[in-house]
Amino acid sequence: MPCRAAANALGRAGLVSHQKASRPPMTDTPSSARPLPDAHLPRGFADRDAVDVAATETMLAKIRSIYELYGFDVLETPFIEFTEALGKFLPDQDRPNEGVFSFKDDDEQWLSLRYDLTAPLARHVAEHYDKLPKPYRSMRAGWVFRNEKPGPGRFRQFMQCDADIVGAGSIAADAEVAMLMADTLEAVGIARGDYLIKVNNRKVLDGMMEAIGLGGDAEAARRLTVLRAIDKLDKFPADEIRKLLGAGRKDESGDFTKGAGLDAEAIERVIAFTGWGDGAPQGTLNSAASLENFRKAVGTSQRGQDGIAELETMQSLFTAAGYDESRILIDPSVVRGLEYYTGPVFEAELTFAVKGDDGRPVRFGSVAGGGRYDGLVSRFRGETVPATGFSIGVSRLLSALRLLGKIEHDKTPAPVVVLVMDRDQIAHYQKLVTILRQNGLRAELYLGDAGMKAQMKYADRRHARCVVIQGSDERERGEVLIKDLVLGATLSSAPDREAYLKAQAEAQFAVSEALMVDAVRKVLARG
Repeated sequence: MPCRAAANALGRAGLVSHQKASRPPMTDTPSSARPLPDAHLPRGFADRDAVDVAATETMLAKIRSIYELYGFDVLETPFIEFTEALGKFLPDQDRPNEGVFSFKDDDEQWLSLRYDLTAPLARHVAEHYDKLPKPYRSMRAGWVFRNEKPGPGRFRQFMQCDADIVGAGSIAADAEVAMLMADTLEAVGIARGDYLIKVNNRKVLDGMMEAIGLGGDAEAARRLTVLRAIDKLDKFPADEIRKLLGAGRKDESGDFTKGAGLDAEAIERVIAFTGWGDGAPQGTLNSAASLENFRKAVGTSQRGQDGIAELETMQSLFTAAGYDESRILIDPSVVRGLEYYTGPVFEAELTFAVKGDDGRPVRFGSVAGGGRYDGLVSRFRGETVPATGFSIGVSRLLSALRLLGKIEHDKTPAPVVVLVMDRDQIAHYQKLVTILRQNGLRAELYLGDAGMKAQMKYADRRHARCVVIQGSDERERGEVLIKDLVLGATLSSAPDREAYLKAQAEAQFAVSEALMVDAVRKVLARG
């Protein structure tokens, strides 16, 4: 989140598609016998119109303004990287991971479209390590590509907007990232009470796993099952979570999900960790209660205790900066991405209700996530380089703003259309258009071959407020006609003849060419 059409575009470069073609590729047959190509996009891709682009750019500008307040600098990396640099090469199979779009260049090296913005950042930092200030604050926004099965809301090309601090091992960097997430959501229009930044720590989860006997590589699969059970806290009651932690759970359809196989004592330790112990309803915990549950869950595990200490430090920083628990909360339910992160993890959840697939109200859900990843840059340097950051799903956040009625964009005014009444006078019409443009007015010359009626229809489809008309009579007098299309459309609703004549005079009137710009401005100012 390629199919044949995408493969055609890069086929000569050897793009790896991993998808079955829907029909045989075209051959070099004569053009008269060649079938016409299908005019549609591959699954998982989408066109974006002017309104969507403008809304996205406006939102991104607000996001960048907050990132800049925190001292972040813009970085732009290419769409294409060496596959090995992205960490998506399978050396045992001598090919890239199937989840990325890849191809070989002319010297037989594998290249891939970036699948996120973090791996290219790690490459950039490693490549320019000695030149960059440390800590290095970087913000990036751009398209990423996933060669995964698309579905509703799941695309192969989508936009992310990231902020990362590289070279800072201090837990204060993680706290600042969480505060940045909160400030960013408010800047784009998400009100307090409609979002929550949830914080957990990989070390605490590791400590709990050690305490229930799931430490070490041999227990990796069972640890993942436990994490998946915790991740369902917002969907299932405590007894159903217990089943997933034990032998397994059968759902209403009869499908059985194998559990983690924990004994009763271990199950209750995990339940206590989540805050469901003693019948406490999920969602009633505060940060202090969660920290206390964590202490009980990790027991004597030093790694778990280290994670709790980090969370306590973060909480003190949140409090000092004025970020209360209605904005940032220590929450045991944040477990996604823990195989990737090495310390604190964050998730930005929008808490307002939307209708689910079954028509029932559900929370909108996550729009951003991140955490500490001290191992990524070390792939290139052989030494630990601390890093922390987060990524916003741009399209998902934009969808949330639409639901809240908070979409804003600087609307580009519709153009003034200069009609072409006499083909042999095209040069003069071009002069009129140029005068409008030189005075800062968006204008275009009708470039089709149709008559006046079709030109007026074209101007209407362009949402033009007015058109400029000049026939031979007007040209001889050195005049142009200004026609207000919006006002003209209301003439039929005039209450009487006097009102009609007044509106008609305002809807279409003649002025000298010298006064054309002022007249157009007056019409546009009518709104």
